[in-house]
Amino acid sequence: MARDTEFLALGDDALRAVVGPGSRHLALIETAFKVLIEAPGGGVTVNGSPRDRAQAKRVVRTLAERAETGAEITEADVRTALGAAVAAPRPDGGRKADKAVAAAVALPVGRRGAIAPKTAAQAEYMSMLGRCEVTFGVGPAGTGKTFLAAAYGASLLRRGEVDRLVVTRPAVEAGEKLGFLPGDLNEKVDPYLAPIWEALNDILGADDVRRRRDKGEIEAAPIAFMRGRTLSHAFVIADEAQNLTRLQMKMVLTRLGEGARMVVTGDPSQIDLVNTRDSGLAHALRILEGVEGIGVQRFLAQDVVRHAMVERIVRAYDADAARGRGEDAQ
Repeated sequence: MARDTEFLALGDDALRAVVGPGSRHLALIETAFKVLIEAPGGGVTVNGSPRDRAQAKRVVRTLAERAETGAEITEADVRTALGAAVAAPRPDGGRKADKAVAAAVALPVGRRGAIAPKTAAQAEYMSMLGRCEVTFGVGPAGTGKTFLAAAYGASLLRRGEVDRLVVTRPAVEAGEKLGFLPGDLNEKVDPYLAPIWEALNDILGADDVRRRRDKGEIEAAPIAFMRGRTLSHAFVIADEAQNLTRLQMKMVLTRLGEGARMVVTGDPSQIDLVNTRDSGLAHALRILEGVEGIGVQRFLAQDVVRHAMVERIVRAYDADAARGRGEDAQ
């Protein structure tokens, strides 16, 4: 097959992001598509077969457009872009999805740069967070559904568009009751909300998070403490919602008050309830999808941005579950 060379012009910042530390990003692209990429200055040259060049160019453009939003480009971003280029070879070279990602508004709250979506699903999710009163983010671990919700809530809090960021999560994973755990309420709840605090610390910085918690601007509340409250002018994150019962889900969703928004995140394949059929997440999705003001974004294995190994693990478990359903049907 014929091989040819193309030149893609890039700005200095975009070029540095595409090349990566020690040219690591270029090496990953070259290995994935069997191309040769050089950075002579002012851009990159891509040498390879027409198909390989097209896929490599798509990755380069995706990374460059992301860098131009001010977002930090990491190895995880490169692997995500590589996966998207391989998984969705379309006549337009995947440009429609790439443009959706590039067009999404980055959140200027990250300590290491603006936070921008890495996949088309994340871009649509962020769009939903902006236009829906209640958004469901559903899918496997590592797809960014909780991190992006925390980032969006933090951006609203910083801009003064909400008065509080309220995070809640069911405490069922360890099989313990909060009353038997040591410490005050925050100390009891914090172990269950560790992923949220890690995300907020990464976004705002630990000192800012601590200060805002002391002022009551960021609040952690176990599910049981949500009953009877009306949350006005707040951004509410209900995490690990697959472990809410149907009654708990209804109770949480009906806490919304004036000027409030809510995002509900969960993975239906990771239910820890004794009676899995009582999970309120699947039930809520079934009866609420399509209701005005409610958005639902479903993430898939290809949306995993945490680590390449996580995507392979998720796919293996999905395949095993599909085989199980097929055996049950026989």
